[in-house]
Amino acid sequence: MLGVLLLALSTAFLVLSPKLPTGPGTTVGIASVAAAVGSAMSLGNGLVQFLSWWRRRGAPAPAPTSADIANAKDILAGLVTQQWRDETVLRSLADPEPMPVPWRSTEHRELADHPEIIAKGTVAFPGLDVHIADMARNFRALRCRRLVILGAPGTGKTTLAVQLVLELLRTREPEEPVPVLLSASRWDDRVHPRLQDWLAASLAADYPALRAENLGPDIPETLVARGEVLPVIDGLDELPGGARADMLATLNRTMCETDQLIVTCRTEQFAESVREIGDVLTAAAVIEPQPLSAAAAAEYLRACLPPVPHPVWPRVLEALRTGGAPALAEVTSTSLGLWLVRATYIAPRADPTPLLELGRGSAGELHDHLCDQLIPALVDARPPADAPAQPFRPQHAWKPEEVGRWLAYLSRQLAQREEDPRDMAWWHLARYTSSHQVRVWAGVTIGVVVGVAFLLLTRVPSASAWIGLLSALLAVIMIGSWFTEPPGHADFHLRGRLSEVLRILRDGLIVGALGALVGYLMASSVGGPRIGLEGARNIGLLSGVGFVFVVSLIRWVERPTVAATARSPRSTWRADRNLTLIRIISGLVVGLMGGAIGLQARLNPTVAIAGGLVLGLLFGLMLGRHHAWLAYKLTVPRLATKGWLPLRAMDFLDDAHRLGLLRTEGPYYQFRHIELQEHLARGRHVTDGDHQVARGRAARSR
Repeated sequence: MLGVLLLALSTAFLVLSPKLPTGPGTTVGIASVAAAVGSAMSLGNGLVQFLSWWRRRGAPAPAPTSADIANAKDILAGLVTQQWRDETVLRSLADPEPMPVPWRSTEHRELADHPEIIAKGTVAFPGLDVHIADMARNFRALRCRRLVILGAPGTGKTTLAVQLVLELLRTREPEEPVPVLLSASRWDDRVHPRLQDWLAASLAADYPALRAENLGPDIPETLVARGEVLPVIDGLDELPGGARADMLATLNRTMCETDQLIVTCRTEQFAESVREIGDVLTAAAVIEPQPLSAAAAAEYLRACLPPVPHPVWPRVLEALRTGGAPALAEVTSTSLGLWLVRATYIAPRADPTPLLELGRGSAGELHDHLCDQLIPALVDARPPADAPAQPFRPQHAWKPEEVGRWLAYLSRQLAQREEDPRDMAWWHLARYTSSHQVRVWAGVTIGVVVGVAFLLLTRVPSASAWIGLLSALLAVIMIGSWFTEPPGHADFHLRGRLSEVLRILRDGLIVGALGALVGYLMASSVGGPRIGLEGARNIGLLSGVGFVFVVSLIRWVERPTVAATARSPRSTWRADRNLTLIRIISGLVVGLMGGAIGLQARLNPTVAIAGGLVLGLLFGLMLGRHHAWLAYKLTVPRLATKGWLPLRAMDFLDDAHRLGLLRTEGPYYQFRHIELQEHLARGRHVTDGDHQVARGRAARSR
């Protein structure tokens, strides 16, 4: 391509150089010669490469050797280790050691396969306080090496998955597969019907080093096809119910006997999916966490403290061990509570006296106290990640007091909803504030744009003012429904929709006939014999084609986004945005066709084309039944001016998910911990200034 461009440039120089004035130098001639030489070299290089590709095209690609496979596995293992070691350090998962959460085989027998299929002899994971190395050995002892990690919110499912990945990598034998942690929300089984297809695509996207030429062709696909990758699928519960059940059924349908797997999910959601499909995950052991003892929690906190801790810490730990702080013992019986204590008191080296005082009271008051400091602690501990994006690191910098204020606003909005107080959708933001002012300003803007455009085109102020006013009123009326519409997406699939296509063609013929009739009437009244039947035929043809390929096309491709099949909030946001862009482009095409019809009617060319584009743009904006993205774009600036949300609301919600404050389930965001949502809804959260004051007091007390 570069050679062709250079050749065109040199040709232009050579053709135009005789017509250009010549001075003392010969700059134009030199430039043309240089361009010609450069183009010849580039074209020659491109021709050589093309001939080389043509010779290789018919030859079969060489199969990767055993050495290639082993090398690729080592590279993948190194990349995964580096990725999750960084996150382990960031989240202090192994500092100084993993949390001593006991795990055992689930007591819900309806959620696990037959014991003799899962493991030879007795079922593994007997419920002991085992080290992560013992967990890895138990996993390797399973017949098919398949494991489901269940638990309630905040019990450490993802933490255990990350620790298992690193331990399996640390102790991996050359013949063993490489564990790779993936988010369940990324798997769309409509695009990748088999686990192997999605896994190969994810490897190619997440670890581009596997595409290096020296590794051989199609290494990601080869690794997956040969069972050299162990997928660790995290967050199955973050999918909507129908998609979660479909994924579970897909796993059973597409895994062969030797395929290994680890899945994490909340117990309630996994049980729902098992009931829906009427089957469990084949040959998979299912484990759940058990409460931590007070002694184990105290020992873990002691190990996390510095060698010379705050003088109050020994009293706190002693009260925890001996039962003198029952509220603290209850809170730290889960990995979430233990993590809250560490994140809010040990990491910032704060004075732990409140733990001693509140630990003798109620667990609820202590939990609220820890939530007060959670958001500032998380924001401070997790700075934005550099590219590429990382699962547990935000992509933008936010102030802790702003994060607390914005999440408190969202939690209060959810508390006011009776139908579903947990699901928070990005298109619901348009319902959180009155749309009247937004509609008026949008209408005024559209009216001014249309009025000014027609004034420049027609030079008739009175007519332009009336057209602008009518456009503004029409916009205010039609925009009203945008703020309650659900998101949509474009669906271009033809299977099972032939009858719709036939109806579109039928309607196009009708519109084309009407267009021809209108064109004939216009020819008789405006253009007379100069247009005649030919002009009428052209207007009818443009009308019919425009209706079929623009208006009916939008109606045909536009589909509502069903929550049961939506993969994530960001995917539905992008799908509705893309649908809006398609409508706008289609509207501009309609505008061009309208301009062409105006030309057939012998209107001024500038007026016909420019006026058609303006009207087409408005037509594209108004067309369709799904305007959630446009409503979002109109609403968020208003919310931002009031300080309720940032202008980059979707970026903030995504980062709150990465910080661990929110989770996703299909197209919805949810607070990861219902206790935090209720805490914020009550208006109990501290600002960053309060957080700094608390730190200062703690420092002075030391």
